[in-house]
Amino acid sequence: MSGTRHLRTQVRTAWAVGVLAMSAACVSSTSRRPAERAVPTPPIAAATDPSYDWHGLVLTPFGTLFKESPVPLHEVLQFRDEAHPASEAENRDCYAIDGAPPRFVGRQPDQLLLCFDHDRLNRIEASVRLGADEAAQVFAQACAVWLKSGAAPVPAGTTCEGRDGGIAFSGRLAAVPGQAAVPLSMTLIDVAMRDAAHAP
Repeated sequence: MSGTRHLRTQVRTAWAVGVLAMSAACVSSTSRRPAERAVPTPPIAAATDPSYDWHGLVLTPFGTLFKESPVPLHEVLQFRDEAHPASEAENRDCYAIDGAPPRFVGRQPDQLLLCFDHDRLNRIEASVRLGADEAAQVFAQACAVWLKSGAAPVPAGTTCEGRDGGIAFSGRLAAVPGQAAVPLSMTLIDVAMRDAAHAP
């Protein structure tokens, strides 16, 4: 009887030792497992930032008479080299808005011009400066937003063009080697007025 009891004691002891050994192995395995890296918080998508939508630059409808503009404006003098002929844009009367312009691609524009031809708004120009290290990525994100609702797009590395209804848009990234800031420009044109001006 005592032999049976002794045998049972040995079995229980062996079982306990085995459990402890397995627990130790699990703890050791866990301690050797490399720590999981924290997943970085993704940046706010351009699609959720309303300033990436160029429609926000249209402060008054195209075709609006200058004297009926609901936006206070002041004239901007444009200088050009007399040795070169004036471009179509330079022959227009362009005005800047009084006060701060709306944000564009998450930044405050360097300028926002409303240009009139025969006293009617037919062109809007805006420009912002991007850091050289982020310019390509910001422009690509912005172009994706612009082309989402546009028609007949013509995308390129530094150009993003298309049309949304009666408005043609052209975004351009003008990288300058050695410069810390890269200009991004957006030009919006009233298609009907443009076509009428070029009609035979």
